[in-house]
Amino acid sequence: MMARPCFIQHSVRDDDAAAESLNMARPQDNPPTHQNTTESGRKPITACLLNAAFFGALGSSYLYGYNLSVVNAPALHIKVFYNTTWMERYGEPIKEETVTFLWSITVSIFAIGGLLGALFVSVLLRILGRKGTLLLNNVFAVIAALLLSLGETAKSFEMLIIGRLIMGLDSGVALSALPMYLGEISPRHVRGLIGQFNSILICLGVFTGQALGLPELLGQGSRWNFLFAFMAFPAVLQLCVLPFLPESPRYLLMERKDEAGAERAFQRFLGKEDVSQELEEVRREAQTQGNLQIVSVLQLIRSPAVRWQLITIIITMACYQLCGLNAIWYYTNGILREAGFDANIIPYITLSTGAIETLAAIISGLVIERLGRKLLLIFGFSAMAVFFSLLTVFLTFQDSASWMPYLSYVCILIVIASFCSGPGGIPFILTGELFEQSYRPAAFMIAGTVNWLSNFAVGLLFPFIQERLGSYAFLVFVAVCVTGSIYLFIVLPETKNKTFMDISKSFAKINKIPPPSPCHDMELTLCMTPDAKDKDQNVKMESYL
Repeated sequence: MMARPCFIQHSVRDDDAAAESLNMARPQDNPPTHQNTTESGRKPITACLLNAAFFGALGSSYLYGYNLSVVNAPALHIKVFYNTTWMERYGEPIKEETVTFLWSITVSIFAIGGLLGALFVSVLLRILGRKGTLLLNNVFAVIAALLLSLGETAKSFEMLIIGRLIMGLDSGVALSALPMYLGEISPRHVRGLIGQFNSILICLGVFTGQALGLPELLGQGSRWNFLFAFMAFPAVLQLCVLPFLPESPRYLLMERKDEAGAERAFQRFLGKEDVSQELEEVRREAQTQGNLQIVSVLQLIRSPAVRWQLITIIITMACYQLCGLNAIWYYTNGILREAGFDANIIPYITLSTGAIETLAAIISGLVIERLGRKLLLIFGFSAMAVFFSLLTVFLTFQDSASWMPYLSYVCILIVIASFCSGPGGIPFILTGELFEQSYRPAAFMIAGTVNWLSNFAVGLLFPFIQERLGSYAFLVFVAVCVTGSIYLFIVLPETKNKTFMDISKSFAKINKIPPPSPCHDMELTLCMTPDAKDKDQNVKMESYL
């Protein structure tokens, strides 16, 4: 949104001099920004912020990751259950194509549920807020866990299919609400680190699903329903902890107009009493957006001010799913069998892939504030392209030497580590960073829709691509990774340690939208008179919003 015109004629140098003199006159009211940035950078991460990140992700992205891998181990036992149930109902064995069809629906309907969740998450976010949406979402997880775990007892394979649909709905809501919550509660100097909790818990969920699915644990014919019952545990744990943690202060201030609540939330998340700078930053963002009004998806698509942000998120999120890692997650066992590994050791090899991706996600979270989002994304996609190419070569010549399958296995591990080093979590962080408050719910809805449509496409089409192209199937993902790397190198600015307003300004030139003028910032500063600070809180908010 363009700033309102300023009729005072002066240069940028005059603005700087005036601002400097104003800071000297009132050092307590308007301290220099760079000093506060340095101080906040040294401020340790509070327990409140870590608890919000961990427990928020535990009942959200952790369950998403768990459901990506949990269906692999009990697949044969569930198909036996389908056959037994069919025999009891209709008095004849189920046809092979019918059981394949039912199993395909059971697996793929998870993505359909995710798409549905992404489509209506913006309504929940607007009504319930970020934390309220996460809390409500646990109800879906508990219902899904009950349906999936009790389906065998009730002799109903329909309960498994519906349970997977509802679990997908839960994941669709979670993958939009959680990154938005984490991005809005984090100080900018650790926004990437806190945002990576989403990716770390996804990987940990995948690893847990693989571990519990081992034959020695719950991967047996008599125990597979407990694999699904486990899903209720993280959801209930989040329900017990999250109500005692604050709501997003940006949501409280900008959408609920609750300045007192926002101040308390900032104080708890940041661990300090004086949060005037953080409150002022949010007010400035609200001022640039005029009278804040949450835009619809159609308004977001039509807005020229965020056109390239939207294109960037669509391409990044599509590459997140189409880069090929879901093909490895869904079809790891088949890929390893094709690589020549014995069926008895495949579950343990699969477990190692989950451990590698969890470790890579943790390392990425530790270095993201030093290396930045752009570098990690480009490195991740580029490395995936290189090792997908090598995997194609090794699979093609796997019969030529006994050690060739081991090289294929190493390539799979490096592809997974490369994905989790950047592409596995940063697209969700960017969706929150590239858009200001009024655009954010609609942006997450579009990003979620692209995410789940791409997820469904990979799960549906990869078996046919693999059947047609054989070992050359992964070259399709090489093309996606290379395209994503080139686009991000050309278009994406670095967003680490920047305010949401600064990030929006960095897109102003490519969007052909003039950035806010210096005189507009001066107007905001001059509006902060001592008298105005003594007024009632509601009157103060009206002057800014």
